[in-house]
Amino acid sequence: MNVPVPKIRMGFVGGGEGAFIGKAHRQAAALDSRFELVCGAFSRDARNNQDTGAAQGLPASRCYSDWQHMLDAEHALPADRRMELLVIVTPNHLHAPIAAQALSAGFHVFSEKPAALNLSELLPLKKLLESSDRLYGLAHTYLGYPMVWQAREMVRDGVIGTVRKVIVEYPQGWLSQDVAGQGNKQAGWRDQPEQSGLGGCIGDIGTHAFSLAEFVADQPIKQLCAMLNTHLASRQLDDDAAMLFKMADGASGVLIASQVCAGEENPLKIRIYGDKGGLEWRQEDPSSLIHRSIDQPLRILRSGVGQPWLCEAATRRMRLPAGHPEGYLEAMANLYGDFASAIRSNVEGNDAPGVPGIEVGLRGMAFIEAVIANHRGDTKWTELVCHP
Repeated sequence: MNVPVPKIRMGFVGGGEGAFIGKAHRQAAALDSRFELVCGAFSRDARNNQDTGAAQGLPASRCYSDWQHMLDAEHALPADRRMELLVIVTPNHLHAPIAAQALSAGFHVFSEKPAALNLSELLPLKKLLESSDRLYGLAHTYLGYPMVWQAREMVRDGVIGTVRKVIVEYPQGWLSQDVAGQGNKQAGWRDQPEQSGLGGCIGDIGTHAFSLAEFVADQPIKQLCAMLNTHLASRQLDDDAAMLFKMADGASGVLIASQVCAGEENPLKIRIYGDKGGLEWRQEDPSSLIHRSIDQPLRILRSGVGQPWLCEAATRRMRLPAGHPEGYLEAMANLYGDFASAIRSNVEGNDAPGVPGIEVGLRGMAFIEAVIANHRGDTKWTELVCHP
């Protein structure tokens, strides 16, 4: 007889009504019925906070006025009632401080990226994490797509040969105008260094392109040569970036990230070429993976349960037969699913298999700092340094 597996009790910091990413996290966590939302400090606005909790069926007593109060109150509850996992969906400057206190209180942590404002803030968090028995994950959602895993497996299997070139781009258009000046809160805090960090566009979406390139190519970026732009005079941080990079095993690449490409939505795309062929994946058509070969016709691999030519890592992240698209929420749900499996199996260490962890966070911060240093300095190539 199968023994029921209890749902993982989770709490949220941030993600009040009107915040896109908080709602996306709640929907993704609910998709496979492995989590139960039991508490939250959703917003500094008392009405928003209570309304968000009420909409999720929470009693007023579990809708806390601030995250410090929530951590203290939840820690004081009996073990079978308190939250087990804290989800952090706040502006960037709160990610590391909240994560540190949550880990110290004995909670697992799943955080929006970036992991911190800078490397100097993140390194103590890494040390704290390693001294705990808790799990830590980052919401690099695009690494949850099944066909991204398929692409990585094909690269690992040598299907395209030795990797030579990686081209990754993420153009958005939502900051083409001064939407912060028109009252858009999401645009507003992203342009405040004290809340966002030193990177604007490069921290917001450039890190997604960076992590996708390293993940699919299965090798780290070692050096880069970057250019940043700020196209609106009212902005403090970059809204456009382009760079060349060199990878550890000899491949070279190009990364473009921009939020001033008027009319664009979220067309994150990666192309990777070896000496035998190439692969192409597009976030706006996530069910398809294009395979080019030097001696065979072009193939388009399609996702879907039961496709025998897809790898196990891809198929186990699918829920529907071919022809039924799975998208952003399902990709995020895959991260939540892997995190749930790690919690319930009492996995050793601090990483949940299949979920970006603290090392991915360190590399993301090193990327941001290397881009900014290279843009501001006179050195042609800047090394990515994760540890002092």
